[in-house]
Amino acid sequence: MLGEYRIEGRGAAGIAAGVERAVGAGELEPGQHLPPMRELAAQLGVNPNTVAAAYRILRERGVIETAGRRGSRIRPKPATTGREELRVEVPPGGRDLSTGNPDPALLPRLAPALAAAAEQADRRPVLYGDDPVDAGLVRIARAELDADGVPEGPLTVTSGSLDAIERVLAAHLRPGDAVAMEDPGWGSALDLVPALGLRTAPVGVDDDGPLPDDLRRALESGARAVLVTDRAQNPTGASVTATRARALRAVLRDHPQTLLIEDDHGHGIVDLPLHPLAGVTRHWAFVRSAAKADGPDLRLAVLAGDTVTVDRVCGRQRLGPGWVSLLLQRTVVRLWTDGAVDRAAVAESYGVRRNALVDALAEHGVVAHGRSGMNVWVPVPDETGAVARLLQAGWAVAPGARFRLASPPGIRITVSTLTAEDIAPLADAVAAAVRPSPARVYG
Repeated sequence: MLGEYRIEGRGAAGIAAGVERAVGAGELEPGQHLPPMRELAAQLGVNPNTVAAAYRILRERGVIETAGRRGSRIRPKPATTGREELRVEVPPGGRDLSTGNPDPALLPRLAPALAAAAEQADRRPVLYGDDPVDAGLVRIARAELDADGVPEGPLTVTSGSLDAIERVLAAHLRPGDAVAMEDPGWGSALDLVPALGLRTAPVGVDDDGPLPDDLRRALESGARAVLVTDRAQNPTGASVTATRARALRAVLRDHPQTLLIEDDHGHGIVDLPLHPLAGVTRHWAFVRSAAKADGPDLRLAVLAGDTVTVDRVCGRQRLGPGWVSLLLQRTVVRLWTDGAVDRAAVAESYGVRRNALVDALAEHGVVAHGRSGMNVWVPVPDETGAVARLLQAGWAVAPGARFRLASPPGIRITVSTLTAEDIAPLADAVAAAVRPSPARVYG
């Protein structure tokens, strides 16, 4: 079951720490089963409740998962091995299309907005006890949410989308609960869920968003929450259409206790309309980050939601970081009110590059997906081989393993730094890389 490794320890914390150290050292591999609790308790000479407590600690830390009668096993993707480590080394002179970063040329100049925010802080410094959310940010964010059909609800500010998602999940779920996740989906979120001691339930995705039948199966199987990307889904570029939104809302309406989290990943960089799902479940959260349009280092996202959810997030936030810097909040307000980013022009720029690559690949007979945003997803028969062959040709792309649970292999190509002259040679290289290797004939 565990090969030559022998679990040791007398207390729950010691047993759990030993197993986690063994996973980190590679002595225990993903998929290996742990002994039944009573069997291990007998081996160690401890009470079965001690082993049960150790296994609970390991589940909460995302190291193991329990599969009913099949017992407990090391997670296939332990939280200690983040997907972000699945990176490629860019060869000298190569082009890095693996990062998911926006085009720096399309980001706004921050100096004027930061200076204006700093002058405001000089006139009236922010002190303990002040309102943690800037009133101007609330006004502009709420007006945009109203225009996009997001239901009424209180707002708060978090340190980016992932911070918001983590706080909402922690506010409602307990270790062992399942979360319906897009597959393929955002690698950081796929890492976050097991790190919180939660389980992932894969939901397939096409160009129009999550598949309703897959979501229904996940919820009927016990998933208590679902994470949906409304626009510019990472990595596929999917964007939820009006028809798909109606179908997904119908599924959620049959499961009103589901926690719904929506991430508008394409805010400020896409020209497709938003079709939110919020309003059919008791608890919901809607997240908009400034990262893609205004710059990843701003570390700011607006979170809207039902009263209970936002109140829980704010309460826990007060006991941690306290608040997101008002200096950053006011910088974002200045960027948004001054129109520092021409959103239509940014959307058009990414769209031109994305569509050009998808069309060029289609001419080679290669299917690619990229309805919105800055990424193109290419299904491939051999993910490792495709990444390696592209590296040899001077192109670094992201391996699909960073984004997948149970979906077929693929590669993600970030188009944000591509020029018109890049499209043809890149398409040629991708087409050559995704073809199956010729069969070898031995005489």
